Amino acid sequence: MINHQSDMEVIGEVVDPIELLRFSSQILIDVVIVSPVNGNSEPKICSHLLTEHPPLKVITLSEKGETAYIYQSDTPRLCIKKPTGHLIIEKIRDVLK
Repeated sequence: MINHQSDMEVIGEVVDPIELLRFSSQILIDVVIVSPVNGNSEPKICSHLLTEHPPLKVITLSEKGETAYIYQSDTPRLCIKKPTGHLIIEKIRDVLK
């Protein structure tokens, strides 16, 4: 869905969190999507990414797809209940303004 947006581009996919940390330090990225996540707690990778790259936005999707969260270094997490692809795209645009 992201690749179909004229103002967005997927620049990579990684499975290993260490690979994500390496990749994010080599390329300028605005948003990272982490999926799926068990429970409602912040994944450890979020704090590592936001410490290294404060402007970054990290979106986590719950394992069952009922909730998504947007983590930012400068504000509390934003909860998206019943996230759809369209709603997530909209929220990405909102936090990047």
